[in-house]
Amino acid sequence: MANRLDRYEELSRFLRSRRERITPEQAGVPDSGRRRTPGLRRSEVALLADVGLDWYTYLEQGRHINVSAEVLDRIAKVLRLDESERRHLYHLARKQFPLTGMKQPSKVTQELQRFLDSQNLSPANIMDARMNIIAWNEAYCALNGNLTVMSERERNLVWMTFTSPRFRFLKGDQWELHARRIVANFHAGYACHVDDPWWSEQFEALSQASGEFRAFWDSHEVLDAMDAPKTLHCPNLGILNFDLVSFHYLNDSNLTVSIHVPHPDGTVDKMQRLLIDYQSQYSEQLESSPRV
Repeated sequence: MANRLDRYEELSRFLRSRRERITPEQAGVPDSGRRRTPGLRRSEVALLADVGLDWYTYLEQGRHINVSAEVLDRIAKVLRLDESERRHLYHLARKQFPLTGMKQPSKVTQELQRFLDSQNLSPANIMDARMNIIAWNEAYCALNGNLTVMSERERNLVWMTFTSPRFRFLKGDQWELHARRIVANFHAGYACHVDDPWWSEQFEALSQASGEFRAFWDSHEVLDAMDAPKTLHCPNLGILNFDLVSFHYLNDSNLTVSIHVPHPDGTVDKMQRLLIDYQSQYSEQLESSPRV
């Protein structure tokens, strides 16, 4: 029979390996002579993380003890864990990984922007954890309007869903299902950020701006994401059909990349026409306005 992986043993090995790679100088503690093993001593980690030595020893020995998220954060800071290592620590300790990206707003790198631009006729955007659209390509603007002239609030997908006549027209008879899913996502995000005043302020503003938003909110629906083909309605070109490809960015899980891939049923040609019209209309503005 194959050996069964024990998460407590894995946690023990992980903590020990990360402790041994931190030098006393890096941790800011005096080096009191020769050490039997490289890196910090358990007692030094316990002291720096403000936890009891016996308790930390039990944790690193792989004993079955419970640990709080606050203690994990302090240990992660002492051991200088990066984001991936910190997430791994939480998983081994069976704790929900906290959403911390909005304390320091997520940023779109030049590489990510080039990726969006490379999608050509596929409208593409990047959203942060608050569902703010923080990056896009020209094809996305050709379909949804020039985002460079919109306010930050207007570029929020929840706000756009419930207040933009253009967006509602594009969605057609799929608008209500989309809106209910968006509210369900907003519900989940609100629950994860109860101490962040932005969510309460956004909720109040949306409730005042849209009775439909408040009605969907009060229904407390939980709906899964829909990966089915998207059908959008263009005022001058008719029906547009897309496949939606959406994923979280590996280097920042707060960022969601979404790409609408046009079907080869005439939608590709229609997107070409839309993009040419958009570039012609906004050529001067495109040269002087940043997209991120």
